Amino acid sequence: MSPDDPARHPEGARRLTPARVLDVDALLEDPRNRIVVCCGSGGVGKTTTAAALGLRAAERGRKVVVLTIDPARRLAQSMGIDSLDNTPRRVKGVDDAAGGELHAMMLDMKRTFDEIVESHADPERAAAILGNPFYQSLSAGFAGTQEYMAMEKLGQLRAKDEWDLIVVDTPPSRSALDFLDAPKRLGSFLDGKLIRVLLAPAKVGGRAGMKFLNVGMSMMTGVLGKVLGGQFLKDVQTFVAAMDSMFGGFRTRADATYKLLQASGTAFLVVAAPERDALREAAYFVERLAAEDMPLAGLVLNRVHGSGADRLSAERALAAAENLEDPRIVDQDSGKAGVRTSPGNSPDPHGSSGSADSVPDDAAPDTDPEAPDTSSEISSEVAPAEAPDAPERSVDALAAGLLRLHAERMHLLAREQRTRDRFTARHPEVAVTEVAALPGDVHDLAGLRDIGARLATGRPELPEPGA
Repeated sequence: MSPDDPARHPEGARRLTPARVLDVDALLEDPRNRIVVCCGSGGVGKTTTAAALGLRAAERGRKVVVLTIDPARRLAQSMGIDSLDNTPRRVKGVDDAAGGELHAMMLDMKRTFDEIVESHADPERAAAILGNPFYQSLSAGFAGTQEYMAMEKLGQLRAKDEWDLIVVDTPPSRSALDFLDAPKRLGSFLDGKLIRVLLAPAKVGGRAGMKFLNVGMSMMTGVLGKVLGGQFLKDVQTFVAAMDSMFGGFRTRADATYKLLQASGTAFLVVAAPERDALREAAYFVERLAAEDMPLAGLVLNRVHGSGADRLSAERALAAAENLEDPRIVDQDSGKAGVRTSPGNSPDPHGSSGSADSVPDDAAPDTDPEAPDTSSEISSEVAPAEAPDAPERSVDALAAGLLRLHAERMHLLAREQRTRDRFTARHPEVAVTEVAALPGDVHDLAGLRDIGARLATGRPELPEPGA
């Protein structure tokens, strides 16, 4: 039997040990690496991971900008970006002894869209587009707009060639694939049949165009007007006519950014929690990156649980808890003390001689006023079984509760192990680094440094007591 065979270990006893450990410091220090993209499904710690990587790279000598998407308020405040816009701002409190810098920014989706319009249209047309109600709705909430604008902003930052390293926190989408699908989704929208039909009158000139507009468009706009509303359809037509000259630019930039993601110098880090849905999503993303020839650096397995007492299995902990909670399972001193009687008397199995109160009145001996009072002797024998019982049972109940909590933790560790093993079996080529689940949120630079150190070790070391 192999030493690593699960049968040789109590349930949950093995610590997660990936076949390949991701060397995070080598990734961050390599000057050839210019972009690190943290991706994954929502709620797995992408933003914290991106911030921690940026801080560690900066304190190791690189000029870094972190493009983050809607970070938690305390994390944003810890980086000094609670009131930032689309402009990178330098983060204070970073150790710059190695000559590095950390800058951070939060993506403003609408403002990024506005900047694209302003930079690719003359002032009059730009003003018409920005004031169009359909554009305002599109730029604020069209499906995939946030993902597309994150890629646009990445392209803008890389084009400036001002940063040694750009760390991107992808939008908190339900699916990690949304980030890669956004350019194609927007391209499909711009190339869609509705857009081509709405553009047709502007592309067909003279009397032929008027005839087309009067015959074909009158029928279509009549139907769409009933469904969408006449004013909305007019806003769409105005927007499409104004944006016509920019559609090609959107597709060109999307293609350029996509190629940038495929180029050497870009590294993807897939972030996941040791849960079935999150790792399934991570597996889909790993396969998609391979299909698109995009460079995958590895997997960050976040919020991994551990235990300093993992030699005690869940089964043994539960058995011990049951013994403490039910003294009939195993004889205990306190269980025997309750049936003791005065010296010389044997216990009555029917419980009729357990105390002086159980003796019938007519069978009681004559009371001798000169005889010594033996009630204190009886009390001294019975009391140890009764009076100390309450605090003793309280200690037992507390110990049993702690043992049951430990058993739950062992079951959790075993479940995480099985889930990660399934991912590793499916993708043994993927290097993994693991970060222990912490007792609280990260809300300052010290916390980010701690996360960065844990990312670099590749092992889910337990938090220090009191941390």
